[in-house]
Amino acid sequence: MTSDMLMILGLLIVVIALFISERLPVDVVALIALVAVLVLGLVPPEAALSGFASQATITVAAMFVLSAGLSRSGALHGLSKLFARLRSPAWFTLAVMATLAPLSAFVNNTAAMAVFLPVVLGVAARNKFSASKVLIPMSYAAQMGGVCTLIGTSTNLLVHAIARDLGHPGFAMFDFLGLGLCTMAVGFAYVLLFGRHLLPEHRQAELTQTYELGKYITELRVMPQSPLIGQTVAGAKLFEQYGTFVMELIRGDDHVWSPRAQSLQEGDVLLVRGEWGRILELREEAKLALQPEFVLRDAQLNEADKVLAEAMVAPGSRFIGHTLSELDFHWHYNATVLAVHRRGQIVRARLSDIQLHVGDVLLMHGGAGDMAYLRRNQNLIVLGEREESIEGRRAWPALAIMAAVILTASFGWLPVVSAALLGCVAMLLTGCLDTEEAYEAIDWKVILLLAGVLPLGLALQSSGSAAWIVDSTLGRLDDFGPVVALGVIYLLTAVLTEAMSNNATAVLMAPLAFATASQLGASPTPFLVAVAFAASTSFATPVGYQTNTMIYSIGGYRFADFVRVGAPLNLVFLVTATLLIPQFFPF
Repeated sequence: MTSDMLMILGLLIVVIALFISERLPVDVVALIALVAVLVLGLVPPEAALSGFASQATITVAAMFVLSAGLSRSGALHGLSKLFARLRSPAWFTLAVMATLAPLSAFVNNTAAMAVFLPVVLGVAARNKFSASKVLIPMSYAAQMGGVCTLIGTSTNLLVHAIARDLGHPGFAMFDFLGLGLCTMAVGFAYVLLFGRHLLPEHRQAELTQTYELGKYITELRVMPQSPLIGQTVAGAKLFEQYGTFVMELIRGDDHVWSPRAQSLQEGDVLLVRGEWGRILELREEAKLALQPEFVLRDAQLNEADKVLAEAMVAPGSRFIGHTLSELDFHWHYNATVLAVHRRGQIVRARLSDIQLHVGDVLLMHGGAGDMAYLRRNQNLIVLGEREESIEGRRAWPALAIMAAVILTASFGWLPVVSAALLGCVAMLLTGCLDTEEAYEAIDWKVILLLAGVLPLGLALQSSGSAAWIVDSTLGRLDDFGPVVALGVIYLLTAVLTEAMSNNATAVLMAPLAFATASQLGASPTPFLVAVAFAASTSFATPVGYQTNTMIYSIGGYRFADFVRVGAPLNLVFLVTATLLIPQFFPF
């Protein structure tokens, strides 16, 4: 083993550990890998920086813009209303899955999910059935549809780019379609016949009718006339009477984390957690004042033109990692954040100091017109039954542009990257979105991730490290034939995808898949396809794929719900793909 191989393997271990631990954002880890490869001289500088000029990176950025053009034009909203009148939960679930899956083959699936989420929640509330029975199937369908085309997911484009760098001809637009439709049919059958019965049943009528998504965190200030003055937190029995738990008492610069024995004084700020309706009841009866990130007078809550709305922090949002005080919602959006709901953990911080995570739900208060502006903001997904008013006159141009991109790339008239960039220009010229919206539509974290980890994959292959790893591990499977090796590659990719970014998993596994094929004397195509499919279908955890994360909180799910429903589906996909891939892509 050479010194270069030792350095690359050491770097690989560090990068995987950082991805799994999530101590640093994925784009920062990718840049660390890029700098390490460059400084250590593991690949030439032009190769180390090639990720920024990669066709996959540029095409992924262009697809973000095209998806935003469709969404902003109102084309997807018109489509989402087609199933709004369905009253049977089973038929509604099938309609949502059957609509979202083919759409996700051509449109960024997180963008499609963002458009469909309010509609699904509203229909479930009006028809009085559980949205939690629909949201996980909806997320799974988006993933199943994404693997059907080359542009359906960034992972497919990434595997395509790596394959070309390794001397493989790559994939055409619809090379994945046959296999994708077969796995989709199996996945649909599992979800509708078995998976739905494993899902919890949380009624969502309260979600959209009374603005009680769950446990909110907010702050209450003790006012001069409050009857709580002089009482201890425990003696006031706030939890017993109002279901509201006091997590912290803030008195000036002092923070008391276990305030049960503290006697309350005028001006104390209580950091509380509870249902929003009960918090308001406590505020009124105990003469407390809301103390959110900005001062909000009680009279404002009763103004006729003011509304309450829940807004979820979207995947890729620039709000992620920032506090409410840094974002200054009141200044930028003329809205006040009253409370924060985060699934799965208790947030012990002042409201203004809470760092936002993807999936956090903000209870916001503002004018009706300002909420319309928030609905157009890609950083947030505004939830509720009220339909969004969107100008639809650009819908047909947007649909025509997207269809032209797909047809041009499919027939080979232009490379995929050229067709996608041409489509972006057309979206701008026709007014489907403006330049600022185009820049905001691109998830730059994904772009940096792709550009940063691509050189690591090249270093794995060029140094011989990938061949050494395969020879030391998968090489022992020579006697079992290529089908077993294919299944192992799929399984390893699927397991890694549940723990870290699907794109990072694809970059690390594609060179290993290529080396495995060389070791077996087989075509690398089926092994590369296995990596693409396994990395793009993450069912067993709420953090394995962005669409799962989006519905984790608002569906009221527990982590175990994804494991119970998704782990068997992952096994079904493993067996199905292992058996069918050689039929579509022979060894």
